[in-house]
Amino acid sequence: MLMRHLSVVLGSTLLAITLSSYAGHHDMQVDKNALKQVVESRSADDKARDKFRHPAETLAFFKVTPGMTVAEALPGGGWYSKIIVNYLGESGTIYGVNYADDMWARFGFFTEEGIKERIASTNAFPTKVAELTNNGISARGFTFADVPDELAGTADRVLFIRALHNLSRFESEAGKLTEALASTHKLLKKGGMVGVVQHRIPESATEESASGDRGYLKQSFVIDVFEKAGFTLVNSSEINANPKDQPADTDLVWRLPPTYFQTREDTEKKAAVDAIGESDRMTLLFKKK
Repeated sequence: MLMRHLSVVLGSTLLAITLSSYAGHHDMQVDKNALKQVVESRSADDKARDKFRHPAETLAFFKVTPGMTVAEALPGGGWYSKIIVNYLGESGTIYGVNYADDMWARFGFFTEEGIKERIASTNAFPTKVAELTNNGISARGFTFADVPDELAGTADRVLFIRALHNLSRFESEAGKLTEALASTHKLLKKGGMVGVVQHRIPESATEESASGDRGYLKQSFVIDVFEKAGFTLVNSSEINANPKDQPADTDLVWRLPPTYFQTREDTEKKAAVDAIGESDRMTLLFKKK
C-alpha cells in the first residue's frame, strides 16, 4: 500500500513538473529589452530603414521569443535574418525558406548565372547565418517545394516579410502560393503562428492591379487565402502602414525607396517618391488551426 501511495505521489509530481515546464516554454514572453539591444547594435546603414520597417515592434507583434524555431521566407540579403538570429540566441533555430528552384526562371529577367546563384543561396543559408552571428544558432536552408519531412511540425513561427506578392504572381500558372502555404502548414507546430508583412494596395483597386505583378496585394485577399489554407487570423496591426503610399493604376511598388525602379535617374520623380517613403504594408498574425 505504501509503495502504491509513493508511486501515485511521485507520478503526480512528475506530471506536474512536466506540465509546468511545458506551460513555461509556451508562455514565454517577448524579451523586448533583448530585442531592442539587437536592433540597436546594427550598423547605421541597416538602422536607416527602421523608421519604415519597425523590426522590433514587428517581431514583438509576431510574438517571437528567444529559443524559438523560426522559418523566414525568402531571407535574401539577410536584413531581417541578422536581427532574428541574434535575438533567438544559441538555443534557437532558423530555417531559410526560398522560392522553389523552378520559380526563378519564371520572372523572365534573371540571367542563367543569376538563377544559379539564387538556387545555390538556399543551401548556403547556414553559411550566411554564420556570417551574421557567432552565437552557434542552428540553421537550415530549403525551398517551399522540398521541406524535409523530418522538420514537419517543428517551427514555432513562419515569417513572410514582403515575400507573398511573387508567390501570388505565379499562382495561376504554377500554384506557387498554394504550395508555399501548404509547406508553411506542414512546418508549423500545432498552434504555431505565421507573421505577414506585405505591400498593401487599397481594397478599391482592380483585381488585376492586386495580383502581385506590381508588388501589391489586398489585405482581404491575404486573409482569405490563409484562412482557406488552414489558418485563423489572430490579429492585425498598422505598425508598418504608410498612408502616403497611394499607388496609381500603373505604379509599381519598386518605384519607391530603396529600389527606385525607373525613378533613380529622374531627380524630380526621386524627390516625389522620397517624400512618400517605403510602401504601405499590412501586418498580420495567423495561427495554424
